[in-house]
Amino acid sequence: MSRLNVLKTYKIYIGGQFPRTESGRYYELKNNRPAGKAGKRETIANVCLSSRKDLRNAVVAARSAFGGWSGKSAFNRGQILYRIAEMLEGRKAQFIEELVLQGITLKAAENEVRQCADRLVHYAGWCDKYSALFSSVNPVASSHFNFSVPEPTGIVSIIAPERSGLLGLISVVAPVISGGNVCVVLASESLPLCAITFAEVLATADVPAGVVNIITGNCAELHTHFSDHMDVNAVIYCRENKEEIKNIAQNSSLNVKRSFFWDKDWAKDETQNPYLILDLQEIKTTWHPIENIGIGGAKY
Repeated sequence: MSRLNVLKTYKIYIGGQFPRTESGRYYELKNNRPAGKAGKRETIANVCLSSRKDLRNAVVAARSAFGGWSGKSAFNRGQILYRIAEMLEGRKAQFIEELVLQGITLKAAENEVRQCADRLVHYAGWCDKYSALFSSVNPVASSHFNFSVPEPTGIVSIIAPERSGLLGLISVVAPVISGGNVCVVLASESLPLCAITFAEVLATADVPAGVVNIITGNCAELHTHFSDHMDVNAVIYCRENKEEIKNIAQNSSLNVKRSFFWDKDWAKDETQNPYLILDLQEIKTTWHPIENIGIGGAKY
């Protein structure tokens, strides 16, 4: 007697919780490889179709988390990113299975999961080093010390790569949070499974609630809201739709938020570097008076 498979409904991840989308909508995710005599693609999961309200809830959660996350020591943030890599490594079989379900070959899936863990370790190491690299003591003509140091921008909205559902997402999120920022992410619509499984890793890897929020859905519907939300400080777009790029660039001007367009081959080593951390930093310059000591101990 045949039976219906009990398909998993992949929920969204907001504020450390896994709610269903406020809209109540979902879409059926199909296997990328035809199955059966009719050549029909098999439904492998139900995925939430998020709304503007879900984005707003995620931004509220991110803002609540920003003070605590940016206030952590750089060394502690590095420990937490390393813990994420440990937890991902422990669940690599599940990630590989989901990548294969979405049409990726077994060998490519194994390489991608391995590279994801390595990338997290890479940015864990940079957490307490990028500030020393990008800070400076500036020469001035008066009796002052003049320091410039990077500080986190704030809330970053991310429209993750469409064709790289796991490695692309991690490659964008890791430099954002390693620099003390928090983020709201729109996962790949066609390859969303690993994004929510990655959220399950985050929920058990010492990452404070609200630091990373991941929603799923349609980019054509949501990209304008990601870029015109007035409490978002920067937006990263990792796809190639020219109309969406134009809309994001225009909407970003509403509150002078930074906009970045990162359409890269995330499998290449050059896509991991500390300059991606620097992109999401504000440079703060501080002036501090000093006393000059003359001959005989006189101050002037």
